[in-house]
Amino acid sequence: MLNILRPALLLLLILTGVTGVLYPLAVTGLAQAMFPDRANGSLIVRDGKAVGSELIGQSFTDPKYFWGRPSATAPFANNAAASGGSNQGPTNPALTEAARQRLQALRAADPGNTTPVPVELVTASGSGLDPHISPAAAAYQVARVARARGLAPAAVEAFVARATEGRQFGLLGEPRVNVLELNLALDGR
Repeated sequence: MLNILRPALLLLLILTGVTGVLYPLAVTGLAQAMFPDRANGSLIVRDGKAVGSELIGQSFTDPKYFWGRPSATAPFANNAAASGGSNQGPTNPALTEAARQRLQALRAADPGNTTPVPVELVTASGSGLDPHISPAAAAYQVARVARARGLAPAAVEAFVARATEGRQFGLLGEPRVNVLELNLALDGR
């Protein structure tokens, strides 16, 4: 019996050390050496302080800031520990009511804006953490942000144009604007 248990326990200890300690340390070290920004969460640092991640949305409510997609994470918006959508289907009255309330809030924040509201400003993304909006969603908010900051709309449009990222590799995805980076650029002007 001892002849069977000894090799099994030895193999368990060796494999635990290799797969549970050595391999994770090697992969972490390699990631830190090759891609330190990505390995550390793609943090955006200003004045030596992390202000957010370029991969996780943040809630902005002040009219001088561009607003991102609504978040359906619980117990608070943009909770990275609870990524997920609302799981409400298009016929669910709760989804319709939430979108209606978000639409009313957008219209109340900028009553003179009569252009159609882009859908991503009233519906949450599947992860609830989307840090991007479309250029159309940014354009919808330009007048409000310009008014709140005392800037000409053309100046704010220039910030949006500089913050707009194109398709990945020129063909994947859609053009997008990172809301946090755009707001930080406006604050740093």
